[in-house]
Amino acid sequence: MATLHLCAPQDMTRLAPLMARFAEEFRLPEPAAAREAAVAPLLAGSPYGAAYLIGPPRTPVGYLVVTFGWSIEFGGMEGWIDEIYIREAVRGRGIATEALAALIRALREVDVRALHLEADREDRAAQRLYLKSGFELRDRYSLMTYWL
Repeated sequence: MATLHLCAPQDMTRLAPLMARFAEEFRLPEPAAAREAAVAPLLAGSPYGAAYLIGPPRTPVGYLVVTFGWSIEFGGMEGWIDEIYIREAVRGRGIATEALAALIRALREVDVRALHLEADREDRAAQRLYLKSGFELRDRYSLMTYWL
């Protein structure tokens, strides 16, 4: 079973290489230092989100980052999976499915009302994973962003 380990500042040494692999795979332009600076407050206990190592804390097989917001529509706190990454060598073994299930259980315990994520329109494998995990496509909506 995939376990989640809530990250603290001392976990950055194990988290950073996984984040670098995620950024490389998804061709994210931000430098590693900027990505590490963005996640550091979450490791320090910021109420805006949390980062988790997936698998054994000493030798994690992946990570996920969830952030929090408030929604009138959903009646309270909502979560957004900002990033989820599983090492390529261990994909296809159900680890991401187990990690998502563990995250959902943990968020229910703290009264998070909904959990959202973005999926690449062309990534059918990711879409299958999320649908199998209980996520639903919201056909009426498109994610729109205004960069500040």
